[in-house]
Amino acid sequence: MVESEGTAVGESPRVRTVLGDIPASDLGVCDYHDHLFQASPILPGEDLDSESHSGDEALLMAQAGIDAMVEATPVGLGRRAAAVARISERTGLAVIHTTGAHHRDHYDSEHWTRLSSTTELAAYFCAEVERGIYASDDGLVSDVARTPSGDAVRAGIVKGGVGYWRISRSERRVLEAVGVTAAATGVPAMVHLEHGSAAWEVLAILAESGLAADRVVLAHIDRNPDPGLHAELSAAGAYLGYDGMARHSSHSDSVILDCLERAITSGGNQKRFVIGADVARRSRFRAYGGMPGLEYLPSRFIPRLVAQLGEDVARDVTTQNPASLLTMTDADG
Repeated sequence: MVESEGTAVGESPRVRTVLGDIPASDLGVCDYHDHLFQASPILPGEDLDSESHSGDEALLMAQAGIDAMVEATPVGLGRRAAAVARISERTGLAVIHTTGAHHRDHYDSEHWTRLSSTTELAAYFCAEVERGIYASDDGLVSDVARTPSGDAVRAGIVKGGVGYWRISRSERRVLEAVGVTAAATGVPAMVHLEHGSAAWEVLAILAESGLAADRVVLAHIDRNPDPGLHAELSAAGAYLGYDGMARHSSHSDSVILDCLERAITSGGNQKRFVIGADVARRSRFRAYGGMPGLEYLPSRFIPRLVAQLGEDVARDVTTQNPASLLTMTDADG
């Protein structure tokens, strides 16, 4: 059985998926960060908005060897939680859905996520964990999304985001609300780091809000491929999300593999690294007519990971570590 810090004695470790809570030990090989639906003004023409196409893409990933994924699209960016639940049921892919908000550039200046207080944001995020993800993605308190069997679709992770070496006032309020939500409900937190920047600053804000580093995954940390920094962050307890595969215009996959190897061998905590693909583009989904698709991670990257770092490391970063990260703590939720 997978162990996770914070699980109550005698309680079976569990992960909250869109179809209900499951034992953490059943999670399997997990893509810690991807998207089935997304629409953002800073990604024109790249909307993921077809249940049929996104479902076909999820099936390709599942058939290639991924058992679970985190759907990392937060509020206001085209979430379709009920459709995600239907895709999960159709494909057999376990999906953990997200509440929270992205960094400010994804929203216009009058968007409610940029104008709300920390208290208001935390109340909204907590409700999506405990009651269910709202069927409306416009910030209105509405009926919650439902699974095919009629149960509420609840969030299993809460997200924040910051800009490149920037934490704006609205982003700080979101981070504070993320910390409050995760501490209150027992779900983990994910934070988007633009180009891998401001990691320590983000952890400090979350700590001030009552959330320890070992309940946080820092997304896109590999966009700053600094193994020394990664070793320090993982030793401090934070989970590190490597998700820049197949972005050859920026760096090759070998850079990611070498960085992970050096981070671990230079004192990093092997139990704190997770991997995902964060494809998040219509032009990069096979089912929408693009490439390389969600299957790139299991079909091309993971075999190289096994070859270079070995089965033990690969098992940790693909299976054991995400199960530990995504396990709910003994907080009420």
